[in-house]
Amino acid sequence: MNTIFDTYKPEGYGTVTPYIISNDAKTLISFLKNAFYAEVLNLTEVDDKIRNCILKIGDSCFMVSQSNDKMKNMTTSFYIYTSDVESLHKNALKHKGVEEFPPQDMPYEDRQSGIKDPTGNYWWISKRLVEKDY
Repeated sequence: MNTIFDTYKPEGYGTVTPYIISNDAKTLISFLKNAFYAEVLNLTEVDDKIRNCILKIGDSCFMVSQSNDKMKNMTTSFYIYTSDVESLHKNALKHKGVEEFPPQDMPYEDRQSGIKDPTGNYWWISKRLVEKDY
């Protein structure tokens, strides 16, 4: 590893930490809390707009903020590891996620489903079926 990346990172953060800019940050945060049990670690709100929200799902931190004139909405996709694909998939649907595909075994040895959140991001809910790398 290049030593330029050998620096302090708060617990739960990797060298690259996702940052989602959303047209509806409040809806996204609510979905993440309810569907994926995200914990809000810090929330900065100014004039009723989310300026920065730090969330944690499992052992991973990431950030969300409201889009504005300079920082435009962007959608992305995330790979989320769980021990129970069916349960997390069902919970995401219960909280207004849209099914992209139901839980199924994949040829790359993951059990996986696909959900689109209410703001357009994709979540690949996965469990590794073997204890080895891809």
